[in-house]
Amino acid sequence: MTQLARRQPPAQSPPRRQIASVEDLERYLPAFLSWIASKLQRGASQHYLNVFDVGIETWRCLMLLAIENSISAQRVSRIIGMDKASVSRCFKRMQARGLITMALDDADGRLRIAKLTPKGRKLHDQMIGIALERERALVEVLQPAELETLIGLLQRLHRNLPAVEAATERYVAQRFPQAARRRRARAATDE
Repeated sequence: MTQLARRQPPAQSPPRRQIASVEDLERYLPAFLSWIASKLQRGASQHYLNVFDVGIETWRCLMLLAIENSISAQRVSRIIGMDKASVSRCFKRMQARGLITMALDDADGRLRIAKLTPKGRKLHDQMIGIALERERALVEVLQPAELETLIGLLQRLHRNLPAVEAATERYVAQRFPQAARRRRARAATDE
């Protein structure tokens, strides 16, 4: 997962493209990304539930645990964008099934850390075959160079998500000041 965390200097900004309207869905990238992700997630989840009796959230947590060996719910949330409460519920289900153990972090006694059990590792090792076959089938329409380009572009887009949120905040503050004030007020009460 360290590749996700690496920062590279931003490339020269591409020229802005105009979209006539959101109805131009053949050119609206967030829609394509969302549709692809939703369909991949739904299909994977159906197979994981059918074969292993676990859903996509459990798979995501298993995958990260296999990579990192131990992980907190907060870190899972930061890496893959799952809501922290969802991760915590998933960890509880995984613990009840004997897939993970939970312990307090040695450095921070308030932080709970999940670790894979041998049963959890075995489940991961069985599930990875389906995940890799789905990935292979998805990208088989691409040439190797196209796949490398796609991976690089997706990594750049992923690293750019904070800029997307900042731009959205500015846009909302300029055009919908009441909504921006409500959001700031809610954020202040959540602290």
